Amino acid sequence: MPKAAETAKISGGPSLEKIVREAFDKGFSDVHMGVGEVPRFRDRGEMALTEYPVTDEATFYGWLEEILKPDEIQEFRQSLDFDGAAQYEFTRIRINIFESLRGPAMVLRLIPVKILTLDQLGFSSIFRDVCHYHKGLVLVTGPTGSGKSTTMAAMIDYVNTEMPKNIITIEDPVEFVHTSRRSLIKQREVGMHTQKFDNALKASLREDPDIILVGEMRDKETVNTALKAAQTGHLVMGTLHTNSAVKTVERILNLFEPEQQAPVRVSLAESLVAVIAQGLCRTTDGKRAAFHDILINTDAIKDYILRGQLDEVEALIPKCGFDGMCTMNQSLYALYESGRITEETALEMSPRQNEMAQMLRGRV
Repeated sequence: MPKAAETAKISGGPSLEKIVREAFDKGFSDVHMGVGEVPRFRDRGEMALTEYPVTDEATFYGWLEEILKPDEIQEFRQSLDFDGAAQYEFTRIRINIFESLRGPAMVLRLIPVKILTLDQLGFSSIFRDVCHYHKGLVLVTGPTGSGKSTTMAAMIDYVNTEMPKNIITIEDPVEFVHTSRRSLIKQREVGMHTQKFDNALKASLREDPDIILVGEMRDKETVNTALKAAQTGHLVMGTLHTNSAVKTVERILNLFEPEQQAPVRVSLAESLVAVIAQGLCRTTDGKRAAFHDILINTDAIKDYILRGQLDEVEALIPKCGFDGMCTMNQSLYALYESGRITEETALEMSPRQNEMAQMLRGRV
């Protein structure tokens, strides 16, 4: 008898697989469950209640037994937090388990087994162009749940399909699973295949990579090593939790002490290829679309970064469409013009709503 069936039999409740399957079939992105709560789904950004009964502790730990090994459950009981991933035939899930006031709870992020291509995502040619660089730093940024992993996976998939490269990924946890095609891909999970991002990143420099994907640049050690790798002939791709392209540059500099910032600014100006800040919005056809703030490190941008004039960078982006740059408002307006999103959505998602309102009225 499979574990899922056992769980259902012991607790009398639904198996975890059944709940995840429902979320998958309905196109939901996350499943939220916890002791004392009814399971909920995230439906295109909004929380949706389900008909399932309130979860009790026996059912919750039964679900954990479906997806975790006994030592992983023990690890959660001791540390009260757990991060990991699991694979069903139909989808992969990223797992976060935590203790809360009512008892243990978890969030499952559904990760498609099939990786969408850049064309299927409807992205501009600039996403392909940056994949052709032989060295430098490409950053994909945005808040949690903005589709960064999907975008990065599509870019890696493009390289894998088109170019004979050696790609090493360092992730926490591994989300999209790639199969080597024209490229050779090795995926490493922090906590399972390596202890720290920074250790794995330093080691990767001795593993003859062309492209290194760093799941998240959390600290200055990782950023420092990534900048060195980008300057020594590797293309480094990474993610950060920032809301705009210019804020990403600020965030990297602010990781360092004031006296360290000048050399870091030089490294960043020299090695940066592009910053792609991303958000997701609901579309008129009931799906979701990505919108972007794209900064390409042209000679003019490099000059402004070196001088620390980031306000000038902000002002230059909307005027450099021919270089592949755009602001979030321009990206949202393009979605609105093509009928994919409503005026209300464009305004709601805009980081500069006054400017967006003027664009919608045809004044900009």
